[in-house]
Amino acid sequence: MITILINLFSKTKPILLSERLILRLPVISDYEKWVVLRKKSEDFLNKWEPEKDYNYYSKNLFNKRVKWAKKNFDSKIVLHFFIFLRSNHQLVGGITLDNIRYGPFQSATLGYWLGEEFSKKGIMTEGLNSIIIYANKSMGISRIEAATLPNNIASRRLLEKCNFKYEGVGQYYLQIKGKWQHHILYANISESRKSISKKSIGF
Repeated sequence: MITILINLFSKTKPILLSERLILRLPVISDYEKWVVLRKKSEDFLNKWEPEKDYNYYSKNLFNKRVKWAKKNFDSKIVLHFFIFLRSNHQLVGGITLDNIRYGPFQSATLGYWLGEEFSKKGIMTEGLNSIIIYANKSMGISRIEAATLPNNIASRRLLEKCNFKYEGVGQYYLQIKGKWQHHILYANISESRKSISKKSIGF
C-alpha cells in the first residue's frame, strides 16, 4: 500500500510514501547526501554500472540532473526518484523509469541503485513495488522492462520478488568496465494488460 502526495507548488512532486520510504524527485539540496552515499558505495556499485564521466560528482552536473529530472517528469517521459527513509530522511538510493512510451507500447525501462549499507533490508523491494503501482495507476504504464548482469544474483532475486518474469538474454547489451556484456532481460506486466490480451484472443 502506498500513498501518493502531489503538491502543485512543490519542487518534489509527486511524493510516494510506503511503509518505510519516501520516493521523490531530487532537488539541489540533496547534493551532499548523494555524494557521500555514492562515494561510500563506489566499489559495491561499480561492479554493475557503466563507467562514469570524470566529472560525475561535480555539483554542476548534479544540478543539471535535477533540472533534467523535473523537466522530464513534467513531460511524463522519465521518472527519476531518490529514495529516503521516512524515519530520518536518510538518502538510501535511487530508482528510474525512462524510455517511457505510450500509445500501443505503454512501457518503460527500469534502473535502480542502493547504497551498500542499506542492501539486504528489503528497501529496494519496497521502493520498486511503490513505483510499479504509481506507474500502473497514475501513468498507464503496464509493462516495465529491466536488465541485469547474469551474476548479479541480488538484482535478479529483487526483480523476481517484484513479479518480473524472465524473457531472455540481451546479447552484448551494455558496456560495463569497458566490456560489452550480456544481460538477463525481465519484464513486469500488469494484470490489466494480461486480462485485455486474454480477452482479445478468447482465453
